[in-house]
Amino acid sequence: MRPLLSLLLLAITLSACSDSNIQTSPDVEEWAELFNGENLDGWDFKINGYQLNENYANTFRVEDGLMKVRYDEYDNFTNQFGHIFYEEPFSYYRLQVEYRFVGEQTEGGPGWAFRNNGIMFHSQPAQTMNLNQDFPTSIEFQLLGGDGENDRPNGSVCTPGTHVVVDGELRTEHCISSNGPTYHGDQWITAELVAYGDSLIQHKFNGELVMEYTKPQLETGDPLTGGYFALQAESHPTDIRSVRVLNLAGCMDENATNFKSYYVKDTPDECTYN
Repeated sequence: MRPLLSLLLLAITLSACSDSNIQTSPDVEEWAELFNGENLDGWDFKINGYQLNENYANTFRVEDGLMKVRYDEYDNFTNQFGHIFYEEPFSYYRLQVEYRFVGEQTEGGPGWAFRNNGIMFHSQPAQTMNLNQDFPTSIEFQLLGGDGENDRPNGSVCTPGTHVVVDGELRTEHCISSNGPTYHGDQWITAELVAYGDSLIQHKFNGELVMEYTKPQLETGDPLTGGYFALQAESHPTDIRSVRVLNLAGCMDENATNFKSYYVKDTPDECTYN
């Protein structure tokens, strides 16, 4: 074999081995992108007053590779609060959403909904919402944009049909303010939710921790160990360019081929071996 060809084949072999090692390393985080940039496959939407997946006035759409919440086809906003749900539930995970607020709030939207969106999580399934139910029973990581001048409690937690524990105290008010930064204008922001079942919950912006609490639960006191997550449509146009999740539940046996060092919840039934 000619030396040049031999060296080329060796380089290809080494590169393949290197790629294989990277893919199978237990320390490499395997994030899954949930929005494909082309359509809304894998997502369900529920708008107050409309049947499941009835996309009133084209509220949820994909344009220019972005998931968009829009109201240009509305005559007037009259409590058509909407939510777009990912189709699979999660319990232990990190969720990152890249979003921005754009344009003007649609006519008829409530004052509190100005530059207001949210990540609803540990939620009931979209399929179980009532026809005229405005918000799912869930926990909300609230996203509030600035008006150019004033600070707002960005990253607060709101609790439709639920409660949480903050600093060891059960809190039953609807919203609990955070110390998150206010972002003015139409800039892209990364919100990250860290959820450890019914124990620790954290809210972050651009990697900065702004709020944490524990023991998410229904108003009945039953623990919320997981559920679905959804993004809101509350009358202000919003763009979303990425929704990705890192599952933190899996095989924690170091002898298994699918062991990951970053898992925090062991699921032995999922372990695989050579």
